[in-house]
Amino acid sequence: MQQERVVICMKWGTLYPAEYVNVLYNAVKRHLPGTFRFVCLTDDSSGFEEGIESYPIPDIGLENHHWYNGAWPKFSLFSSDLYGLSGRALFIDLDMVILQDLTPFFEVEGDLVAIDEAAWRSKTAAPSTMSSIFAFTIGSLGYLVDRIRKDRDRLAGKYGLEQAYLHGEVADVRHWPKGWVISFKVHLRRPVLIDHFIGPKAPLPSAKVLAFHGRPRPIDLIRPTGQNWDRLPHYGTKAVPWMQAYWRENGGET
Repeated sequence: MQQERVVICMKWGTLYPAEYVNVLYNAVKRHLPGTFRFVCLTDDSSGFEEGIESYPIPDIGLENHHWYNGAWPKFSLFSSDLYGLSGRALFIDLDMVILQDLTPFFEVEGDLVAIDEAAWRSKTAAPSTMSSIFAFTIGSLGYLVDRIRKDRDRLAGKYGLEQAYLHGEVADVRHWPKGWVISFKVHLRRPVLIDHFIGPKAPLPSAKVLAFHGRPRPIDLIRPTGQNWDRLPHYGTKAVPWMQAYWRENGGET
């Protein structure tokens, strides 16, 4: 019997408005045939479209600074009982862009399947797990939460980032096949100086998901303010047509 499929995202604070959740939901609907549940764990569900299930972010004993240094609240996803949800989960950050069918992401086996960001930089570097999009079976990694509750400060100090904790503490970490998830910064951004005159490349048809990690964020390319939306020495000020088209197709405003 096939496991239930659950797509999960999280939103806390004010950096990402409800529009990001709605656009991600509509993009998933377009690129995930069949039945699934779409869940957002959040401190504010106002403005969410119908069809998005929302629940409070579970309390796993974090202090305020853990919420904004390392994204440690993500570990609430691994609670042994997550609001009665069950099945295979695909967690997706709000600043990810869905390009192709997501079905294969539910078919890769492993306790945790995530991005190997080291492969973006070097063919020979040791794997390094990134938590922008990852799959797991709901309730199977509850020990991660238990360890945080018991030894939060030591673990946060040791690993710094939540994704480093995942890489270090999950025995069976696997990574998405090469090319499934690409990086805006690594694969699409033009070289320094050239990016003053030519906008970023469009994603290759083979890519399934595009990752925005850090600056710039998708909205910077969609509704630019006229200031540099990239991180110096890289430079960009204009709207990017293919990102605007994606946003409109999935219910966002440009």
